[in-house]
Amino acid sequence: METMAITKWTIDKSHSEIQFKAKHLVISTVTGQFNEFDGWLELEDQYLENAKAWFTADVNSISTNSTDRDNHLKSADFFDAVNYPEIKFESKRFVKTGENNYQMTGNLTIKNITKEITLDVQYGGTMVDPWGNTKAGYEISGKVNRHDFGLKWNAVAEAGGLVVGDEIKLALNVQLSGS
Repeated sequence: METMAITKWTIDKSHSEIQFKAKHLVISTVTGQFNEFDGWLELEDQYLENAKAWFTADVNSISTNSTDRDNHLKSADFFDAVNYPEIKFESKRFVKTGENNYQMTGNLTIKNITKEITLDVQYGGTMVDPWGNTKAGYEISGKVNRHDFGLKWNAVAEAGGLVVGDEIKLALNVQLSGS
């Protein structure tokens, strides 16, 4: 029986960004990001269909370009960073949907609530950088409903609309380093 070669890739934090977008007052979008995160991808013989991915983000590293908003997001009204300092994702399966496109399904855990989500993954390619390191690029996108993870705070604006939208768009641009 032939043995499968397992390759472990780690997230290159200096060439990756983990962003989210939420509607504010129904009329505009606020973009935020996590500045501290980690992730790994294990491949069998370079086939993404057999891969396993893990990801963590430090809630205390959230940044939306507003200190007051960031502190509110870290509070018990939203992420409750004191009690739940980490967001986790672990893949369950990858399904090829096109030449360089996949759907990745896995478990997302926020505030100790775990839900299965599916994200779109676009493979950008693999290159060797000028220092001889093998790099791979992926763009990952999807949507989650924040209420599914206990992020229920909201307020009604003077005109009657809600301050924060329920749907959160995820946008991850990830570069991985192979080992």
